[in-house]
Amino acid sequence: MGKKKKTFTSSFKFKVVLESLIKGNVSQVARQYNIHPNLISNWRALFNNKGDMIFEEKNIDVESKYKKKITDLENLIGKKEVELNLLKGYLDFYVPLDGN
Repeated sequence: MGKKKKTFTSSFKFKVVLESLIKGNVSQVARQYNIHPNLISNWRALFNNKGDMIFEEKNIDVESKYKKKITDLENLIGKKEVELNLLKGYLDFYVPLDGN
């Protein structure tokens, strides 16, 4: 049996990166949270490269646009299920009992 890969939330990653930046010691923070120092270094690099995107307002707009699209698609699925059940009911009604 292999090891199960740990997954970390974005808030945990942010907290660890912030703490490592404040303390300036990746190894110490890695020992504190029992994670590999390379993982923290990768998170720090990602934070340095894409951290400015956190404050962009586009992210909020994109998220709300996706939420609206998901809601619309869920509504469409519901309508299609109703139509399908209605058509199945009609099919049962109009199919002759002798199978022809």
